[in-house]
Amino acid sequence: MKRAPGRGRLSTIVGVVLLALMLFPVYWMVNASLQPTGNTLRGDWFPFHPDFSGYATALRDQGRNLVTSLVVALGSVALSLGLAAPAAYALAQLRIRGTNLVLLGILVTQMVPGIVVANALYSAYSDLGLLNSYVGLILADSTAGVPFAIIILRAFMRNIPREIIEAAHLDGAGRLRVFRSVVLPVSRNALITAAVFTFLFTWSDFLFALTLTTTETVRPITLGIYQYIGAHTNQWNAIMATTVMASVPAAVLLVVAQRYVAAGATGGAVT
Repeated sequence: MKRAPGRGRLSTIVGVVLLALMLFPVYWMVNASLQPTGNTLRGDWFPFHPDFSGYATALRDQGRNLVTSLVVALGSVALSLGLAAPAAYALAQLRIRGTNLVLLGILVTQMVPGIVVANALYSAYSDLGLLNSYVGLILADSTAGVPFAIIILRAFMRNIPREIIEAAHLDGAGRLRVFRSVVLPVSRNALITAAVFTFLFTWSDFLFALTLTTTETVRPITLGIYQYIGAHTNQWNAIMATTVMASVPAAVLLVVAQRYVAAGATGGAVT
């Protein structure tokens, strides 16, 4: 059945309008970051004379926080995948009693409100001396990254043909060798998908950063922006410049890894 030309044009127009509405906040954020210091509501709709002083202020005040977020996010990705990959392989390919109960427990952990976890961690961190530390934030953010990564990786690893694994065993490879040399390379798309979403979870985390850091020694960029607004309410160009810089790593990561994410997200759909 051929689609009517008028209906096709209407769909295109509606799509363009919706896309413009969704992208307008991003445009205004970039536009406001290039305005002179002051009230951005009085700025031009287009920065004909861009002022980069906001970026200079943001780099001076928030550069360290950006590095902190990057270190914590990469550490959380490494820890989450390091724990989730073997767990997902065991749940997907090995005959283990109670697999369904383990999966149920993983799903239940995803339902626990973050504020409950943060408050519980604060008391434990205070006793262990992990407050205001990179290790503490990495461990806290991994509480969300590990369960999600297990779910993604298990769904993909279930579809790995057992013939491949059995052939590796026949060649003399042990379980660890099979996991390292066969399962992980085959699961590349799923690993990248889990890594990307774990990075995004950690990069945008605010709750753990607010609860588990009390000094400026270790302060992620989300908490830096929050406190920056209260201290510099007149320097909206610097605030917007900070948000632009904080958005760049996530945007670049999604653009670079989008084809792997699409393949990894659908890899476990067929059972």
